[in-house]
Amino acid sequence: MTSDDTARPGIPRSIETRSELSPDQTESVLGLLATAARSDGQQAVSEQGRLQLRGGPRAGVAHLLLSVGDELVGYAQLEDTDPVEAPTAELVVHPSHRGHGHGRALGSALLAASGKRLRVWAHGGHSAARHLAQVLGLTLFRELRQMRRSLDDLGLPDPVLPEGVTVRTFVPGTDDSAWLAVNAAAFAHHPEQGSLTQRDLDDRLAEPWFDPAGFFLALRGDELVGFHWTKVHAAERLGEVYVLGVRPGAQGGGLGKALTTVGLRHLAGQGLPTAMLYVDADNEAAVSVYERLGFGTYETDLMYRTES
Repeated sequence: MTSDDTARPGIPRSIETRSELSPDQTESVLGLLATAARSDGQQAVSEQGRLQLRGGPRAGVAHLLLSVGDELVGYAQLEDTDPVEAPTAELVVHPSHRGHGHGRALGSALLAASGKRLRVWAHGGHSAARHLAQVLGLTLFRELRQMRRSLDDLGLPDPVLPEGVTVRTFVPGTDDSAWLAVNAAAFAHHPEQGSLTQRDLDDRLAEPWFDPAGFFLALRGDELVGFHWTKVHAAERLGEVYVLGVRPGAQGGGLGKALTTVGLRHLAGQGLPTAMLYVDADNEAAVSVYERLGFGTYETDLMYRTES
């Protein structure tokens, strides 16, 4: 445990770094994230980060717990699993405890833990996050767009699959290895998605939202050549193009567009009013495709990094 300066007179602030959280600590962090999400309008920690709170230690993952007295008021997660890129981090401070330097304290602890080689996500790109990035000496590196479109009166033509390609739904336990291989190949350039492991897949298959009926596989014969995994956010009545990929060598034949249409029709069939997806702003080809499919930018997540 490392101590920082006092958050308020007479009340010490401390930061504890752990490789694994106890069940009580996990629930406290999840409660903190839920409170912040209600205030901010979006989660401060990604789905992957929330999944990594449970299930024991994960190689390369550290949890930083910031407390004022006995109260948990801040959390950060540091993931150092990429052999090339700098470690990535996400952090959150309880809405009622902002403005007391807790964010800066967590950011400074992350810089120290990463050897001042760090990438940090700011979900929603709020002004306070931009200011904190400047204070920590970080510069803007990546822009991730959330795009949305209405599912009412979908107005999309029937999907046209390339010759010899058929579509069926995912079978857990049977299609795992093939999907992981195609996902890794399709997202070799993508540091988060392309590195998913069997454990990461198992985490998602165990989530309450998982529905194999919304996980579409495109096959040429017995070979998996593409997929569209959809997700339903039931509380928000929001459908998501969760992840869509085409195996290198099978691109350029309209398969991606056809799979997108298949998934959107499925989500519309669930009675959902809106669909969303995430795409890197500099992926101009993908942004253009989604814009032609009726999507528009809804909000933006920003990633900052150290210069070194």
